Amino acid sequence: MSKPQGRETLESPPQFNQRVGLGFKNLTLLTRALTHRSYINENPDAIEDNERLEFLGDAVLDFIVGAWLYHHYPEMAEGDLTLIRTALVRTEQLAEFARLIKLGKAMRLGQGEIASGGRTRNALLCAGFEALIGSYYLDQGIKSVETFFEPYLVKALDEVLVDGHLHDPKSLLQEWTQARGLNPPVYETINEIGPDHEKVFEVKVSVEGNISGLGKGNSKREASKFAAKEALDQLSRNAHYQVKEN
Repeated sequence: MSKPQGRETLESPPQFNQRVGLGFKNLTLLTRALTHRSYINENPDAIEDNERLEFLGDAVLDFIVGAWLYHHYPEMAEGDLTLIRTALVRTEQLAEFARLIKLGKAMRLGQGEIASGGRTRNALLCAGFEALIGSYYLDQGIKSVETFFEPYLVKALDEVLVDGHLHDPKSLLQEWTQARGLNPPVYETINEIGPDHEKVFEVKVSVEGNISGLGKGNSKREASKFAAKEALDQLSRNAHYQVKEN
């Protein structure tokens, strides 16, 4: 009989610490960062889960990314800095950072969570990465976190920005609305111009009837992308919708 999924590949906290080269002094803190609440449910004698560390790591990442962008893009407007930071700390991006260090191999999950694919789920990986950052901050301090995270940040920024512009404005607009509990963006094709082989589509996007953008392209997908970019540009200019710093 084969072993339950996940037990064969589970990496211990010391093994993870050595492989990634983190140099944790307090391995109990690292163990907590790697412990999902589903593991606690099935192992009541285990230590605290990682949710409080996730909260801390979220704040640490916001600060590190914001400070890095501030110093490396001194001429960029506040609104654009906010939008880029949002792209770099959104769920999908943080989950990708987690995949780069194979965090899923070391996450302590309940068997039900493992069976449902928890080791590869974006939300769980994102939360795990935030918890790891929170624990690393407590163990090593902000400078060590910056040193560890900067190479991943730089690589991700190259993918987020193409020729100085946001690469995936539709995803970013979607993430922005989700983070604020708003309805998803609504895209509407309002016009099609020209013959079939040279057709130009005109698409409008709106969010709650307040943020809107208009885009044109040779496909609905391309037009939607430009519409989302215009909506994000409006978001940057409109103080009412900008994300405010604490």
